[in-house]
Amino acid sequence: MNCIIIDDEATARAIIGQLCANVDSLNVLEAFPNAMQAIKYLNQNEVDLVFLDIHMPDFTGFDFIETIKNPPKTILTTSDPNFAIQAFEYDCIVDYLVKPITPERFQKAILKAEAATVTTSEAEEPSVEKVEGSSGNDLYVNIDRRLIKIDIPSIYLVEAKGDYILVKTEEKNYTVHSTLKKIEEKLPDDLFLKVHRSYIINVDKIIDIEDNSVLIKKDVIPVSRSNRPELMKRLNLL
Repeated sequence: MNCIIIDDEATARAIIGQLCANVDSLNVLEAFPNAMQAIKYLNQNEVDLVFLDIHMPDFTGFDFIETIKNPPKTILTTSDPNFAIQAFEYDCIVDYLVKPITPERFQKAILKAEAATVTTSEAEEPSVEKVEGSSGNDLYVNIDRRLIKIDIPSIYLVEAKGDYILVKTEEKNYTVHSTLKKIEEKLPDDLFLKVHRSYIINVDKIIDIEDNSVLIKKDVIPVSRSNRPELMKRLNLL
């Protein structure tokens, strides 16, 4: 993955650069002391991943994310642990690293970023599809004037993508011209939960929960602050 580093401290940039150098899949293109320089760079170049400090003079990491139209996958690197919940309100953020960063924790963050990248690339090209309705354990979508039946329990993730939603099942992915709200109304409440403004998950398919994210298959899904209490209530905690 091609990546850039944004941090106002030279030592921090050097440390993150060295951590990246130890990961074969990472290629650091540039390192910037402030967000404005990075924005100018991204206006002319594409990257897969950004290592981003939160506290920087004049322009914070969150300001940076909100300024970029389609921000790349982002790993926050900060000395302040108090913004973790706020961080996962942003779709692009895949992990939150608190300095000093250990190689083991850094590697875990990279795995999350790679999983998020795979999730994006697996999405199929949109077809002329529309959610038509549900019956029992089945959901029907209109594909090329044919109603295709989807087994509802096989759905493990629904993701909003602009005017489309991506429905991911055990067998196949479907890109459907619809809204997250519409499909949420057709999915059983006892099985599915909206954990973020862009994601609905099948609670039975959760593999792991850490901080403010859940792992389903290879997908790392952010959990928003407002939806986390309901998720925790739904879990069979020991």
